[in-house]
Amino acid sequence: MQEIKIYFSDGTIKQFPYNITVYEVAEVYQEKMPHVILGAKIGNEIVAMTTKLTKDCKIEFIDVCDAYGYRMYQSALKFIFEVAVKETFQNVEVEFLHSVPRGIMTEIKGPHKIIKEDLNKIKEAMSKIILNNEKIERYNVSKKDAIHYFESHNQPEKAQNVHNTNVDVVTFHKLKNIYNYYYTELPFNSRKISKFDLVYLGKNKIVLVYPSVRTEGAVPEYVHYDNIIETFEEGKNWLKIMHVPYLSDLNKQISESKIKELIEANELVFNEHIARVAKEIHELKEKRIVLIAGPSSTGKTTTTKRLASYLKSLGYNTIPISVDDYYKDREDMTKDMMGEYDFESLEAIDTKMFNEDLNALLKGEKVYLPVYDFVIQKKNRSANAVQMKENSILLIEGLHCLNEDLTPDVEEKYKYKIYLSPFIPLGIDRHNYVSTVDLRLLRRIIRDNRTRGTDVSKTIELWQNVRNGEEKYIFPYIHQADVVVNTAYVFEVGVLKVFVEPLLYSVGLDSPYYEEARRLIKSLQGFYPIPSEYISKDSILREFIG
Repeated sequence: MQEIKIYFSDGTIKQFPYNITVYEVAEVYQEKMPHVILGAKIGNEIVAMTTKLTKDCKIEFIDVCDAYGYRMYQSALKFIFEVAVKETFQNVEVEFLHSVPRGIMTEIKGPHKIIKEDLNKIKEAMSKIILNNEKIERYNVSKKDAIHYFESHNQPEKAQNVHNTNVDVVTFHKLKNIYNYYYTELPFNSRKISKFDLVYLGKNKIVLVYPSVRTEGAVPEYVHYDNIIETFEEGKNWLKIMHVPYLSDLNKQISESKIKELIEANELVFNEHIARVAKEIHELKEKRIVLIAGPSSTGKTTTTKRLASYLKSLGYNTIPISVDDYYKDREDMTKDMMGEYDFESLEAIDTKMFNEDLNALLKGEKVYLPVYDFVIQKKNRSANAVQMKENSILLIEGLHCLNEDLTPDVEEKYKYKIYLSPFIPLGIDRHNYVSTVDLRLLRRIIRDNRTRGTDVSKTIELWQNVRNGEEKYIFPYIHQADVVVNTAYVFEVGVLKVFVEPLLYSVGLDSPYYEEARRLIKSLQGFYPIPSEYISKDSILREFIG
């Protein structure tokens, strides 16, 4: 019998029969993996597990701790949840609304009112699907057949999305008797998706909790953030008013030349939100320190400037301060496990000097703020002093601004905390939504390339470290924020697409980040492009597109 050689990522080589499937090879290799194998890469490309191997090749298996494997797990869990719910209750529809920290917000629509006890029924149905090792089948169907299927199953937004894409073939997945369409490959069978939890929130809403890259394959404990969910709900309600709940509705606005009006309305909504925040700070009287935090590429610079303008209109003198200027000098900086200087942790900040300066400012003293030189990794006092007056407010921006350990020596009555993040409430369809994380990554790819000439692969490579820092140093403190500000625009993906798509296509097959670039390209397919000339000069998007 003819045999082929398979080269594995751990350096081992093994011979297999000609025409063996990737799935069969995975079953042999599974014992060497710390977690369940979800998919495989050959030559940096994700391949279907049913792929038959006819020549020597190198295979890299991926699990939930891989960024792409994580998305496969997430999509498969959504599919299992949908099938379980429809088997448990009659005449219901499942909608996946948006992501929340450590989970996905879902809503079950239909005549049945979900109560907390129903969660056990859904869990049992899901567990049965998993234990029965139901096969998740993959089908390539014509564009015409895909549109017909969605129209006949009362999913017009999905039918329109397929119509709007420049593809001839659409990939469907089937679990039991239900077909669905996702933007990733899915695992070969349901047995792979054995770790999950469900959290009941009331009003027919349930959170799916699942393992992630940062929890090393374990299901994390769900932490509820009312302020984030309220922000999403506010955005979704506005989209309903504007008749733009789904991507297909946004595209219609573009094709009917109404997008300029929507852009202006969206900018107005954002400005009104910042105005409300400024008014609240004004009404609280004693607040003299505004602490602004948010993960990478949230538009902190523009939002801080916008808030400063509104506060000035209320009679305040604003003094900007960057926590980054309080980094310790290199000789005082600690190193991480890899021997690199750790700029992410709070220990990297000279909190003693920071608190001394804040208290001195609050007392009305003159302070020469530091300026950090990142080249020599040393800070020096500025030549110009700042001094607070009766109408002064400090606007402080930084990674750790929500963490009380940053300002332990400053009285709480003076502090007002803001959390920024681009929570885009637009649904691609009822089962897929625009990822907040992907949106920030697209923004960062464009900005890094424009301002630093950074290669796309390099930005994607560093992104996981950025995300790890956010998980450690920002997300645990979201609940301490006095307000959450949404810095996303419903239309922005169409604008970003024009800038980011050529950059993503530049990632070659020889790059380990080829598949991630292709995934992002695929996620942009259904978005109509929007000219940047419609974007105002002071828009948050200008921070990224220039």
